[in-house]
Amino acid sequence: MSNGNLDWITNFIWGIADDVLRDLYVRGKYRDVILPMTVLRRLDTVLEPVKDNVRAMKEQLDAAGVIEQDAALRQAAGQAFYNTSPFTLRDLRNRASQAQLKDDFEAYLDGFSPNVQEILENFEFRNQIPKLSRADVLGGLIEKFLDPQLNLGPNPVLHGDGSVKLPALDNHGMGTIFEALVRKFNEANNEEAGEHWTPRDAVKLMAELIFRPVADQIASGTYLLYDGACGTGGMLTVAEETLERIAREHGKKVSTHLFGQEINPETYAIAKADLILKGEGEEADHIRGGPEWSTLSNDAFPTQEFDFMLSNPPYGKSYKSDLERMGGKSGIRDPRFIISHGGDDEYSLLTRSSDGQMLFLANLVSKMKHKTALGSRIASVHNGSSLFTGDAGSGESNTRRWIIENDWLEAIVALPLNMFFNTGIATYVWVLTNRKPEHRKDKVQLIDATGWFSPLRKNLGKKNCELTPDDIDRIVRTFMKFEPNEQSRIFDKEEFGYWKVTVERPLRVRIDLTEDRLRAFRATCAEEKEGPLANLADHAADVLGAGPHMDFNAFLEALAPLASKAGVKMTAKREKLLRGSLGERDANAAEVIKRVYKPGKADPDPAHGLYPAVIGGKQVVVEYEPDTALRDTENVPLLEPGGIEAFVAREVLPYAPDAWIDAEKPQIGYEISFTRVFYKPQPLRTLEQIRADILALEQETDGLLPQIIGAGT
Repeated sequence: MSNGNLDWITNFIWGIADDVLRDLYVRGKYRDVILPMTVLRRLDTVLEPVKDNVRAMKEQLDAAGVIEQDAALRQAAGQAFYNTSPFTLRDLRNRASQAQLKDDFEAYLDGFSPNVQEILENFEFRNQIPKLSRADVLGGLIEKFLDPQLNLGPNPVLHGDGSVKLPALDNHGMGTIFEALVRKFNEANNEEAGEHWTPRDAVKLMAELIFRPVADQIASGTYLLYDGACGTGGMLTVAEETLERIAREHGKKVSTHLFGQEINPETYAIAKADLILKGEGEEADHIRGGPEWSTLSNDAFPTQEFDFMLSNPPYGKSYKSDLERMGGKSGIRDPRFIISHGGDDEYSLLTRSSDGQMLFLANLVSKMKHKTALGSRIASVHNGSSLFTGDAGSGESNTRRWIIENDWLEAIVALPLNMFFNTGIATYVWVLTNRKPEHRKDKVQLIDATGWFSPLRKNLGKKNCELTPDDIDRIVRTFMKFEPNEQSRIFDKEEFGYWKVTVERPLRVRIDLTEDRLRAFRATCAEEKEGPLANLADHAADVLGAGPHMDFNAFLEALAPLASKAGVKMTAKREKLLRGSLGERDANAAEVIKRVYKPGKADPDPAHGLYPAVIGGKQVVVEYEPDTALRDTENVPLLEPGGIEAFVAREVLPYAPDAWIDAEKPQIGYEISFTRVFYKPQPLRTLEQIRADILALEQETDGLLPQIIGAGT
């Protein structure tokens, strides 16, 4: 059937909504009726010729007491679906009353096979029937779908002389019509468009990015395709079409199996219906969905691996309820998200509960094939936060680190702004594989495709531009050339990594024993029930003086015999109370010693806060108390020449000579900054340009100031 005929049928069905539903539904709700009715009419036309066969088989199975009847009834129908009711839609045309029509229509629906029942349930179509019946439009709706001008059947409608009146509508054509209707409804509902539907141009780019680079490696055989957030299934069907086309171009014959998971009931119903309408009933059985089928907390394919995967997961959407179902951050043991990496057997990929998009990517990676020649290829769409959000050790950073250190990230493509229907933010396609060609190993390519697009004549929600076939080809060619230029940058994978190190500086405290300080200290000690300590401080003021005492360590040493004589044991808690109440940070004071190591117990290491000192005439090693107020962190590139020590010597010590690095092992983080990589500084205006602007302003305001001053006198 020609594209013109397909467009005519699409527009005819679209018109049914205005003709029948206008006064009963708002436009945004037309889809609740039109989409399931389109599915029903197509299935009805396919099943009409085998109605008697199915009914006979049903009677035979019932008589024999067979409970599991699905396989036999499918065989009788010659399809992946069937209807055992005594009715077809044509049988329902002439009913004496709306009540009779309603009862018979519901009986007709009840006769469909379980897979169709699931579609109807997720469409919630039965909820519409009472409303349609009460308004007396159910019969008119059925009549419109039986219009003699409309043929949704797989066989042609003939004239009496045997010539073709209406051409047959094959499965591909039916699928095209159904997808077009879904697209039109999405575009009509701008506020919802894109939440579960990715624009076709973006999907085509993603399909090209995972198939074209390995086109000459695709052998004849069977391939498994997967989308963990499949929405209406468009990514899977476009990927399937792309793979089959590329295989044909290379003289190969391939078959595909599609697998998908979708939590939204209606979009799940659309995805499943679309495959059934295309004659892919077996593939429809591989689509799992509905509210209980969240990909994160209820993986429908936990042991399955796939050859090619595409996805547009939700971003900026909370997965808190999923996290709770999985046992919470402390109790989760899902091997997709708690893995072994970098010597850590409890390496967590769990992100902030406010955004689970990176978990969808981790889910895809967990389903890679590792024992096949082609391995697996992935294309996944994300917003900018997946590139850089999350500090070292966070789930986001850990996921980036896990992917990059395993050398699975081939490229990231920055798409034009306003590419999607419900958001104008920056979006990026991540391309992953576990079978990098030799020249790409240990490398990552960043492609700036933000300027490669064509404007739309009319905005579709937030979408105001599209990728034409030439734009897609340009992006894919840039990917495959793998050459550095203005829009393409090539990096060693380690260039995105860094050590997060904690920079400490010593606490320096002076002690004041002035009357004001002592008065406040006595009040604090009363609250803490430390009266003897308050008395000791008063006595110390008399003996040691009001101060200030610029060396806290020397002050404690001088206080020790006074405390011993007063019977006050100087515990760590009491020392802290003294320091906190009588002390004040002072950059000119001596460093506070946290710990003293006997000779041989520790070696001096100023880079990590261990310093040689002489105490009581003995050579020791001291560790200073860090000042939390001065604590800072530095991100040191993994490829920093000379490592952390050289970085600190160059970037920290010239400005803070007393600084040291926390001896604990630094955390490793990864982030990707497109903005920094592709930043193009704007040239400064020349002095002549600035002068011209000033002169122009003077001319515009000439005489204005005297007028203002004069008006006020």
